[in-house]
Amino acid sequence: MKHQEISRQLATEIAAGKHAGNERLPSEAQLVKRFNVSRPTVGRALRDLQDQGIIYRRAGSGTYVRESVSPPGAAGTRTSFRQLGFILTSHGKPEIFESIFGELSGLARVHDYGMWWGGTSRPKTEMDTRVEEVETLCEQFIEKGVAGVFFVPFEHRPYNQAANHRIIERLRGAGIPVVLVDRDIGAFPERSPMDLVGLDNFAGGYILAEHLIKLGAKHLGYVVMPFSAPPADARIAGARAAMMTHGLEVPRDFVQTGDPGDVKFVRQVVAGRRVDALMCTTDFVAARLLQSLSHLKINVPQDIRVVGFDDVQVASLLSVPLTTMHQPCRDIAHMAFNTLLERMTSPTLPPRMVLLSPHLVVRESCGAYTNRSR
Repeated sequence: MKHQEISRQLATEIAAGKHAGNERLPSEAQLVKRFNVSRPTVGRALRDLQDQGIIYRRAGSGTYVRESVSPPGAAGTRTSFRQLGFILTSHGKPEIFESIFGELSGLARVHDYGMWWGGTSRPKTEMDTRVEEVETLCEQFIEKGVAGVFFVPFEHRPYNQAANHRIIERLRGAGIPVVLVDRDIGAFPERSPMDLVGLDNFAGGYILAEHLIKLGAKHLGYVVMPFSAPPADARIAGARAAMMTHGLEVPRDFVQTGDPGDVKFVRQVVAGRRVDALMCTTDFVAARLLQSLSHLKINVPQDIRVVGFDDVQVASLLSVPLTTMHQPCRDIAHMAFNTLLERMTSPTLPPRMVLLSPHLVVRESCGAYTNRSR
């Protein structure tokens, strides 16, 4: 929803320090012009922020950023004790993680916490974060005495798994609770003894494959980039399960690993194979695949159906709008925040895995709105 996008953007800017406490925000008229939306949409976005305790209104004056109040009994303690950390290790799905971070920052302010990302207040999504940077960041968190950390682990690469374990053990050894966001530190279906909050990727893969099968697809393939994160393996496993449930053979070459933007690779994927639907681990993979298929004069969805995963903004803006699974970023952030608070309060709780239900978003790329016979 547009008002949620606006409230998330403003919350992220406030958390990043663009607007200080008790500072007046731009007027509703200015926000209408900035976001190119109606006044009621802006009003609803501001009400959301007010409900979260991030802003307050002064009659006849405007809207202001609420200044955090120090917690009772905080006098004489390190001010950094009321800080939380956020570690994002890669640029994958920047839109998703920016949204989650924005929600977490808003929740932190409501509960009188700050949110740290190293020396700034925003996650670094422009480039991959090196192992050395994250390990340095952990030492900074320990020195600052943060109360807890949200950790998006390094993707599933052999040389990064040891780093994931070192980072977690260093934080936990310092008495800092950690909640994993989006993915575990090991390969699917392994589970680490850590709290994890994310999407039910297995169910998402199953629902997408079943959707294609019900539309008439009989020969499915899965396109994945090299060194994908563990959620990709769960999505593929879910798709395999759906195919077997519906009596379809899962071919040995079901999973095709390569660059979907490489026309030569995509030609190999479709040439000589009876594939009538391709699933992709993310919307960005699907977007690149659509470009390559167009270059090969293969029409979507008339010649082949394509689906993605995540429901990022680009999914609805492609030349062929993309059928995908929606990531409930706001719900993920709320569950992750509550899970970290509970872990901070009760360190002996057993480790938990909180998986949220995915939501199928049907658009043109799957062929649901196209009459055709194969």
